[in-house]
Amino acid sequence: MGFHSLSFLVMDEDTIGHDDVIGKITLSKDAIGSQAKGIDSWLNLTRVDPDDDVQGEIHLSLQLLEGPKKPTLRCQIIEARDLAPRDISGTSDPFARVIFNSRSAETSIIKRTRFPHWGETLELELDSEGLSEQQGTVTVEVWDWDMVGKNDFLGKVEFPVACLHKTPLLEGWFRLLPLGNNEVDVGGKLGALRLKVRLVEDRILPSMYYQPLIDLLVESVEDSSALTMLEEVTTVESRQDVAMTLVKIYLGQGLVVPFLDYLNTREVNHTTDPNTLFRSNSLASKAMEQFMKAVGMLYLHEVLKPIINRIFDERKYIELDPCKIDLNRSRRISFKGAVSEAEVRDNSAEMLQGYLTSIIESIVSSVDQCPSVMRVAFKQLHKRVEEQFTEPENEDVKYLAISGFFFLRFFAPAILTPKLFHLRDQHADTRTSRTLLLLAKALQSVGNLGLQLGHGKEQWMAPLHPIILRSVACVKDFLDKLIDIDHDTVSEVPQRAILLPSVIVKEGYLHKHKAEGTQLLSRFAFKKRYFWLTSETLSYAKTSEWQVRSSIPVRCVCAVERVDENAFQQQNVMQVISQNNDGQLQTMYIQCKNVNELNQWLSAIRKASIYNERMLPSFHPGAHRSGKWTCCLQADRAVPGCSRTHSAVTLGDWSDPLDPDVETQMIFKQLLQGRDKLRKKYLEMPDDDQTSNKEIRINSDVNPDGAESIPQLMKTGQSVAARLLVVIEDLEQAHVTFQHREKEDTPSVILNP
Repeated sequence: MGFHSLSFLVMDEDTIGHDDVIGKITLSKDAIGSQAKGIDSWLNLTRVDPDDDVQGEIHLSLQLLEGPKKPTLRCQIIEARDLAPRDISGTSDPFARVIFNSRSAETSIIKRTRFPHWGETLELELDSEGLSEQQGTVTVEVWDWDMVGKNDFLGKVEFPVACLHKTPLLEGWFRLLPLGNNEVDVGGKLGALRLKVRLVEDRILPSMYYQPLIDLLVESVEDSSALTMLEEVTTVESRQDVAMTLVKIYLGQGLVVPFLDYLNTREVNHTTDPNTLFRSNSLASKAMEQFMKAVGMLYLHEVLKPIINRIFDERKYIELDPCKIDLNRSRRISFKGAVSEAEVRDNSAEMLQGYLTSIIESIVSSVDQCPSVMRVAFKQLHKRVEEQFTEPENEDVKYLAISGFFFLRFFAPAILTPKLFHLRDQHADTRTSRTLLLLAKALQSVGNLGLQLGHGKEQWMAPLHPIILRSVACVKDFLDKLIDIDHDTVSEVPQRAILLPSVIVKEGYLHKHKAEGTQLLSRFAFKKRYFWLTSETLSYAKTSEWQVRSSIPVRCVCAVERVDENAFQQQNVMQVISQNNDGQLQTMYIQCKNVNELNQWLSAIRKASIYNERMLPSFHPGAHRSGKWTCCLQADRAVPGCSRTHSAVTLGDWSDPLDPDVETQMIFKQLLQGRDKLRKKYLEMPDDDQTSNKEIRINSDVNPDGAESIPQLMKTGQSVAARLLVVIEDLEQAHVTFQHREKEDTPSVILNP
């Protein structure tokens, strides 16, 4: 929450030694937040200035003492944390310096740490005449001492003397600031990055404030009005976010099937031409799409991942379009001369048919793997479409409605861009990407039950038409089996997690540090182990087939954090801190193969443990070795951590835990933007908004449930609109109240805004 800037560094990878920095872009929090739609532009790289590349905080106190002769400035330098590493070992040798006018004093140097503890008091005698003018600045600087060459700047804090007169004793943690050298734009000589950055920052109120809005939304599954009004004020740009948020709200309430049924029923009843059913990006279409991602991602992985991996591994040159065939790309070991265009097409068709057959067989044999809640949602959709389109010529519409979502909006996009669905860690190269595109096109035709074959421009896809047409019957049979499920098999109990306890959220080989006490060299102390993470346990074994596993209950996890490189002289190491039955803290160190894998595991374990009650506020980014912590050099193993934990810092994706307060806040913001539109349409409010709001408020207070608060002459829509506006007004007022409280709690003198 306390971040001030976001930096992007472009690196030059070196096989030996540390990577070189080509240039960087730094965006302040204010600069990002000032753009409602975020930043989307090309930005020139600038040179990295060490004096501006500072980080961390310093804990100190400043006191102005009025002596009999001369006043004295007493500065107690207590400690610092998260200082920038300036030495090749990944640490620094910091010392602090206090400066006022021409006088200065320094602390001792603490070697090899980014978390120094000084506990020293420095005093400066001041000139009474200069001090009485209340001008000047007291500066506290932190430097990295170097035996050879000049010292490296680590940051500074400045205190106006006027503040010391108003507040004789200042104490706290203060952010270290750069020297203030303006970054020089070298006119794009270092290159440029195109960035899309958006900051969404909300104040989340206590749950009790959101309950009335949740109650209205839950009511609307039966009553429909509140959801109708929300859809009316939802912009095209925000429709996907609103859809995903609503899916999560109703998942948490155990009402996602009725919610989807309501949206789909409205969509079906308002559609006269079956050929246009669910073809637009309506709230119903977006909600179904997001619902499948939320509950069906692991199912998708089971079905597609083996085939996708095979395509990536084989990396075949495949092309059917005569205009795009490049004979130089097609390799063939033969003594018959060059490969002809016809041979390339035949080989490509044969390989595509093999891949497509594997995909279709994997999908149509996956009925039992498909989540029950997805099957019931599709069953309801099938029923609504069948009721609306009863004509014999529309016999296939009930299948097309389901396959349109299942194949066109779920499986085909996952084949086209596997990385976005977490099927692969990296995007496909040009060759593999073309193969995936052709397969996605073919699977779309399968989802359309082959009805569009031969009518489009891409007649060169004809070699795949026979297999597509042959698959229609088995796809229909698959869809019939998919919806052959009892509605009661889906639990309507509210759930706080999308995933079941037994479902594996993440798995793979990592390197685990051996038990403490071993004196092996760092590179031999990490052993390869296979890890599994579910919402209940983090377990590991020698291999994925190994029956004997060790595990840590997720409920016992207290922190999941990075480890400094100098702790083990190894990169990409994280630590999982847990508490055993005796209340003792235990730390397991795990090494990942690269920084992306490290971020993914950190995020996954943090999400699984996000509701734990005993999360630590601080941790040690080093390790306790040779009788002291490598980070802060403290000897006591049980000393509180020297750096703040980052439990809430996660990567946003489909496996995010449900958070009803955050989700309802997003819906409130959408309704707040459309409040005037709702008032004008449903209540025909006069110009005197205050009088009208007052009337609504009085009626609401007479009967809190809102059912009889509006005159009986008003229509149901008007009644719900009035209740909805009252809820919006209550939430808006709550935000104002909390904002005032925060201002009252903030010190009048803000030294580091």
